[in-house]
Amino acid sequence: MPAPRKKISYQEFLHREYGFFRAPLAPEMDFYETIRSGNLRKVKSLLTEPFHEKKGLGILSDNPLQNLKYHLTITTALVARFCISGGLSQSEAYSLSDYYIRLADDASTPEEISGIHNEMCLHYTEQMLALQRGTVTSKAVRTAINYIYEHLHTRITLEALASVTNLSAPYFSRLFKKETGYSVSEYIQSKKLETAKAMLASSSYSIAEISASLAFPSQSYFTNVLKKECGLTPKEFRNQNRSIGFYRQR
Repeated sequence: MPAPRKKISYQEFLHREYGFFRAPLAPEMDFYETIRSGNLRKVKSLLTEPFHEKKGLGILSDNPLQNLKYHLTITTALVARFCISGGLSQSEAYSLSDYYIRLADDASTPEEISGIHNEMCLHYTEQMLALQRGTVTSKAVRTAINYIYEHLHTRITLEALASVTNLSAPYFSRLFKKETGYSVSEYIQSKKLETAKAMLASSSYSIAEISASLAFPSQSYFTNVLKKECGLTPKEFRNQNRSIGFYRQR
């Protein structure tokens, strides 16, 4: 009987290197999520390594420059899709995608590709930030949303969010609902489910491991809320969405 695998945490998932992919997939997922969340400061901090010097990019062309162009095209397409799922209009997302892919096509040096990559990532992040600010106006709620994204692996409480925003729990709860349209618990659950679906589609972790890594009360609870949200059990969702290219490495 094989020994059970060590219990994972959400943060370990974000930093695990999968043998199936030529470069770590999970940190890339975190990168796309950061763009979708409109976290401009964090995106800037993640753009320190030039794209053309990135380790582990697959070989899609024997021509090094063309290879970078292909990878930038994949990255741009994925960023566009993540931003659409976060509320950016399809017309805006695809217009930006077309623009940056055309720029890449005309690029003649690896350094140009890196510059286009960074400009594209920041542009999408700024659009998502502007989209969020259309409804989220207070610093307290923005702080809470960032905290939620960074602590999905834990049980996040209203009291913890009120504490990091220096507000009373009742007042913060009303403010959060007013600005996001969700109760605190509804918002946290929706973000945990988004991450769980990414893990189901792009990793080999068991359903129990994913449930535990995102601090769901139990595997049965995770199964029930996922089925209520999308009409599929975790197993059914995984079978239908098993990584077939959408979650390919940038």
